[in-house]
Amino acid sequence: MKKNLHLLPLVIVAAAILAAAVALLTYENDLLWKAQELNLFLYTGNFLKEQMVVPGGLLTWASTWCTQFFYHPWVGGSLLALLWVALAALTVKTFSIPYKWASLALVPLALLLLSDVTLDYWIYYLKLRGAFFAATLGTLFAVAMVWVFIHTTHKYFINMLLIMLTVVVGYPLMGFYALLAAALMIIVAWRQDMPIMRKTLCGVVGLLVLLAVPLVCYRYVYNQTSIVNVWWAGLPLFQYVEEYSAYYLPYYGLVAFYVAAAVTYKKRNAKMPVAKVALWAAAQCGIVAVVVAAVAHFWYKDSNYHKELAMMRAVEQLDWEKVVDEAKNLDDEPTRAILMMKNLALYRLGRLGDEMYQYGNGSKKPATPITVRMMQVVGRTLYFNYGLANYSYRWCMEDGVEFGWRAEYLKDMARCCIVNGEWKLARKYINILKDTKYHKEWAVEHEKLVGNMAAVKKSKELGPVTKLMNYTDMLNSDNSIVEQFLMRHLLTLDSNDNFVQEAALHGALWSKDIANFWMKFFRYSETMKGKHMPIHYQEAAYLYGHLENKVDISKMPFDKEVVNTFNNFMERSKQLGSRGYTEDMMKESMRAEFGHTFYYEYFLNRNQQLY
Repeated sequence: MKKNLHLLPLVIVAAAILAAAVALLTYENDLLWKAQELNLFLYTGNFLKEQMVVPGGLLTWASTWCTQFFYHPWVGGSLLALLWVALAALTVKTFSIPYKWASLALVPLALLLLSDVTLDYWIYYLKLRGAFFAATLGTLFAVAMVWVFIHTTHKYFINMLLIMLTVVVGYPLMGFYALLAAALMIIVAWRQDMPIMRKTLCGVVGLLVLLAVPLVCYRYVYNQTSIVNVWWAGLPLFQYVEEYSAYYLPYYGLVAFYVAAAVTYKKRNAKMPVAKVALWAAAQCGIVAVVVAAVAHFWYKDSNYHKELAMMRAVEQLDWEKVVDEAKNLDDEPTRAILMMKNLALYRLGRLGDEMYQYGNGSKKPATPITVRMMQVVGRTLYFNYGLANYSYRWCMEDGVEFGWRAEYLKDMARCCIVNGEWKLARKYINILKDTKYHKEWAVEHEKLVGNMAAVKKSKELGPVTKLMNYTDMLNSDNSIVEQFLMRHLLTLDSNDNFVQEAALHGALWSKDIANFWMKFFRYSETMKGKHMPIHYQEAAYLYGHLENKVDISKMPFDKEVVNTFNNFMERSKQLGSRGYTEDMMKESMRAEFGHTFYYEYFLNRNQQLY
């Protein structure tokens, strides 16, 4: 039995990688899908040339190629898992880790997994292309080059030449990871059985090229790389106004692991016998337990963040029912982005007036230390779907320049151009998307609408948007506050179309401006003749009628439920007020019974934090 014990850690590593892939696909399915939406790989020669204008260009090219497969998360997830298997095997072989301790290879894999699942809202702000694969591919390259170095002859200073070539050729292609490979080679050289002079030469020459090549490339080759970041090309930069160093921890850990592996390198018998089976087995269990516990602890688990991702995916697929379903089961106070997407879905389904307050309200701040703007999360989509195509286009352009062009931006820009009737410009973005693998079908389908405004107006996706575009079009500053700007815009809409007028009434409810409400309410009522007035609009009318007594509501046909709920709400408020309850205490006490009403929204949901 002891003969085969050395195989057990290999089985453990394989099982752990499989478990990691399953967990990734189970808990981060929407994140993986979003990663490819925020990615762009074009099957053109010019695209490769564009990547090569900065060091590490081949790495970003290969990483974006891999990331596109997250369009089907299981495909991209499987590819990532296979790369991890290759890296684990290569790590064990390269650094002569005995098979009985192969479980240690889980440490760098765990760090690579964490580098992806701890990004939180950085996915919207990262400028590194293909970030989900870059660290894995870069590390695989670095370890592979160390393997080649170890198996290269010591004669004729070939070792030293290999270090030089790794930096001189590898830095433009792989950036930081070529420098890491050379650094590991220098350390391993001192652990190998070669003359001291040769070790010294490897070290001195290696350090010189490590310092000189990035500086020479910065001075004479690349003009788009900052001198501050010249040694870190190919790594994500977590810098937005200020630097957030905690997000670099997985990368620090990764470098530390491989430096430790190089420092302790020596030729060993891979199948070293196990002397004390019980002690060895306990050590294996300890390694796995620590790795699993660390991953589970640091994995970003914010429920609102994951809700937003699921809802954005459903919006892109025009699955409005799924958007609403996601909003029904909240584990926490929702962010404003969740509420905005939920209300958009209800509006498209024709249920906004009956359900907009049914699933909770709030303004939970995104759970991240960085300053998040709703604009970068879902603002462009909201603007477009409420008819502000030019604002959506403007932000696509600005974000494209700032963060790099992404498939999501190009699709939004094509949509904006189509509803605006800008056919030539629409074809430009569609033709770019036709050079992708997974967005080609989308491009071909939307190309059929170009030049045919009648078909656009009949489109399930774009038709409702064109209805909302009957306004004086001008471009002003929104100060990046999507919700406030959008709702104030909706207040300006006026039409005999029920769909448009409901959007205006929605803006009036949001503003809590009584004069605006009555104006929009009566216009909306004209489009609702013979139909039942949605309950939340009745609640607002009944409340405002009693607050100001400027509008006679005595003859309005209010539902009995609306009247009874109002009376109960006011009575309950008086009772709690007489007991000395503060507004916050009343808000918590009355949420279960009245949180689904406009009464609760008007009196107790104040000072919502917009972003």
